[in-house]
Amino acid sequence: MFIHKIDDEVSLRLIGLQDAERIFELTDHNRGHLRAWLPWLDTTTTVEDTKGFIQMCLKGFAENKSLNTVILFKGEVVGVAGFNEIDWSNKIAYIGYWLGAGYQGNGIMIKTARALTDYAISELKLNRVDIRAAVENKKSRAIPERLGFVNEGRIRQAEWLYDHHVDHIVYGMLAKDWNER
Repeated sequence: MFIHKIDDEVSLRLIGLQDAERIFELTDHNRGHLRAWLPWLDTTTTVEDTKGFIQMCLKGFAENKSLNTVILFKGEVVGVAGFNEIDWSNKIAYIGYWLGAGYQGNGIMIKTARALTDYAISELKLNRVDIRAAVENKKSRAIPERLGFVNEGRIRQAEWLYDHHVDHIVYGMLAKDWNER
């Protein structure tokens, strides 16, 4: 099992079926907050839907194609983060994350994204980490910007969110740049 302690308050643990009820509860209580930027809220309406997501995550982990974790803050599951995809051929990890609204402002996500980036480069020996966020999602974009990721451009109409397309900004961090910091 993957467990990564970041500090005394924040750690990451491989997502598991035992997390389904808590993740669904977080999802359900934060629908308004999350729906603005995540396309899967309307298809996640039961704990069973969340279990399906977790099973997909565990399959990706078993196949060494992804690594999705729960974010623990003071021992409580407060969000999900990880590598939605690991492209071993090109040595790239793609980070995705979300956090319950009530837990924002504690530095949790910056610590999480920093730890994931460091793990991808130092432990997995990948060459690049990507984070993509909708242009208007300023809170999500602030994470890679604060970590020194390079804004590498805009992908027009990159994602369909319920009734409209949103453009994404692609942020990249190369291993050589991360190691020089």
